[in-house]
Amino acid sequence: MSTMNLRQWIPSGLRRSLATHASIPEKPCSSITPPYAVLLNNLSSVRKHLNRPLTLAEKILYKRDCSGGIQRGVTYLQLRPERVAMQDASAQMALLQFMSAGLDRTVVPTSIHCDHLIQASTGADSDLQRSIASNQEVFDFLESAAKRYGIEFWRPGSGIIHQVVLENYAAPGMLITIADSHTPNAGGLGMLAIGVGGADAVDAMTGTPGNSRLPRLLVRIHVTGKLNDWATPKDLILYLAGKLTVKGGTGRILEYFGPGIFNQSCTGLATIANMGAEVGSTTSTFPYTPAMQAYLHATRRGPVARAADEAAAKGFLSADAGAEYDELIEIDLSRIEPTINGPFTPDLATPVSKFASFVQENGWEDKISASLIGSCTNSSYEDMTRVADLARQARAAGLSSQVPFLCTPGSEQIRATMERDKITEVLEDVGGVVLANACGPCIGQWKREDKKDGANAILTSFNRNFKSRNDGNSLTMNFLASPIIVTAMAFSGKLSFNPMTDSLTLPSGTLFKFDPPSGQDLPSSGFALGDISYHPLPMPDPEPKTKVIIRKESQRLEVLEPFASHFREGSILELPKMKVLMRVRGKCTTDHISAAGPWLKYKGHLSNISENLLITAVNDENGEVNVAFDHDHDPTQPAVDTIPGVAKKFKGRKQPWALIVDENYGEGSAREHAALQPRFYGCVMIIARSFARIHETNLKKQGILPLWFANKDDYSRIGSGAVVETIGVSDLFAGKPDAAVRVKVTTSGGESFEIMTKHTMSSDQLQWLRAGSALNYIRSQLGKKYIN
Repeated sequence: MSTMNLRQWIPSGLRRSLATHASIPEKPCSSITPPYAVLLNNLSSVRKHLNRPLTLAEKILYKRDCSGGIQRGVTYLQLRPERVAMQDASAQMALLQFMSAGLDRTVVPTSIHCDHLIQASTGADSDLQRSIASNQEVFDFLESAAKRYGIEFWRPGSGIIHQVVLENYAAPGMLITIADSHTPNAGGLGMLAIGVGGADAVDAMTGTPGNSRLPRLLVRIHVTGKLNDWATPKDLILYLAGKLTVKGGTGRILEYFGPGIFNQSCTGLATIANMGAEVGSTTSTFPYTPAMQAYLHATRRGPVARAADEAAAKGFLSADAGAEYDELIEIDLSRIEPTINGPFTPDLATPVSKFASFVQENGWEDKISASLIGSCTNSSYEDMTRVADLARQARAAGLSSQVPFLCTPGSEQIRATMERDKITEVLEDVGGVVLANACGPCIGQWKREDKKDGANAILTSFNRNFKSRNDGNSLTMNFLASPIIVTAMAFSGKLSFNPMTDSLTLPSGTLFKFDPPSGQDLPSSGFALGDISYHPLPMPDPEPKTKVIIRKESQRLEVLEPFASHFREGSILELPKMKVLMRVRGKCTTDHISAAGPWLKYKGHLSNISENLLITAVNDENGEVNVAFDHDHDPTQPAVDTIPGVAKKFKGRKQPWALIVDENYGEGSAREHAALQPRFYGCVMIIARSFARIHETNLKKQGILPLWFANKDDYSRIGSGAVVETIGVSDLFAGKPDAAVRVKVTTSGGESFEIMTKHTMSSDQLQWLRAGSALNYIRSQLGKKYIN
């Protein structure tokens, strides 16, 4: 497609219109306004069957006949989201799967957002041009597929998916699924936004109801009081992460309410919802507030605001009085102080007032090597104006940042408004570098040259801080904080600096102390749109004659071959005998299973990206990273290899295999490659002490059986080389009540025993397992539908 060339992707002359909201009419909103009349009618039916007060989450989720009853943590809901969104990394595999379903268009409105493949280095314009050039074939594929199937395409430079969704698609009371773990960000507009893997996105795109277990707990968080001068919504969620831990929200929806919520901006609520992912929650939401109404109007969505006003007046956009929750958490905002979380985990929370002592106790160097603000969590206009206030104070005092100071705008709208309102100017005046409107360092897209190894500390306003995540250096300690704390500490360059109490010495010898920063939640002149060519046509018609571009011999994109079923025709419905590849020790996130950073370029090529399978995982049998034992090796081959090396040998021998894993396996990003890659190499089953929600579902989607140890101590009894066999899977398929799965284990030393396991497989999910993958099953059902 000759029209898709590098020049097309670069904003012409890097032009950036600065037209303001005041001169721009409301945009058409028919495709983004929830069908409130239908939802209210459904709500009336649900009330009749359940006959009790409902939570806000229940009102949004229960969209079908509930006469059979609803049981939290047990009932599987057939979810039909109103919209699907994907970022450019997850969209590659999702589109490759969707293409094999045989449809000529997506069933629900869908959008693609190019934000993950832009690498930060020297600055916005040069980084964007270089990244477009190096990823041209992927962007050509995504755009051509979008044209063919009627998908809205936000090209590189338009912004981070979650900020763009909040500005353009999110609406109170809506249900949306996004193929990214920080999807709950959109909950800041009083909706349910649920992060999923790419295969779940394909379900929605094909009109297949999502088969999702209702969270077992609905948690109500009662927020009172008012934040102090230096505290922000980010500090609320950092504090809460410290209390709940990274798995404390698993299987829960967090529903906030109380007068403290009505004191927050819409984008502040989005920050809170965004980092709900770090405690493992399914999603977070809030009742409809005046700040949400104001944000909808400011982003030219007046029709959505007016429709939401009517729906709220009829009781749809808030919980009923007396609604039942499983837990209640009380938070007094006046007691929240600025908080710093980390390193290496987002739930290690330390108040700023105690952080200097924390640094000293751990023997860390009192030095910051870089400060980074922005990301999907904290790049709102409110965040940027408060940061700019600190920068103005520093500039007036003659100060500049003591460390590299990088800023990532969340969208072209935010970038253009920052430029118009002189925010960019003041940040650059104090040494800041404004990066492209993309994810950048937050997800590891950071070409960092100064700290390729060795211990160092960075301070960021990001949401996640696992080892090696940001710059590929496993010794880089990422401490998470609010943008204003990150900014203020950049002028000191020291971890011990507390901007609320400490002063800086000016060149003249006088002392300077920051005043608490002030900001605006919405620009008084309205938002600038910037380059409006980034905006796709809403609900475009498919162009079936468009050829989807996949280059021959591409190392970036690869047509998917369906996975085979584990079950032979006419055989007993038990999984085949499996060898245990390894026992994984401790924290194993999706970053450990399928690393990002430089590997992002292979997101559309399963063979290539599978080379990074578990390369940062720890083998519990020897404590080493990326080491596995091959107990059946040929005499000419080594007994020890890398983890993907042994997995490939198993695949070559057609040897089905299993993994033994620890707590909260698969926490972190929603990346489905962490399920696709082991399946590609022949993994059939994973037994865990516990799973993270999205990853467990992703495993099911790809035909891998996730089992939970009934007795967690059994984890240490099963090592590499053991043969494992299931007993009872056939009973699950037969629908026997209370069917359970036992696993027979024969160790490499010959000892044999059985263990009990638990599972969360629904009847639909068992069909995925039997077919070899959810996509295989969907394809078979779509075929039947068209034949009939």
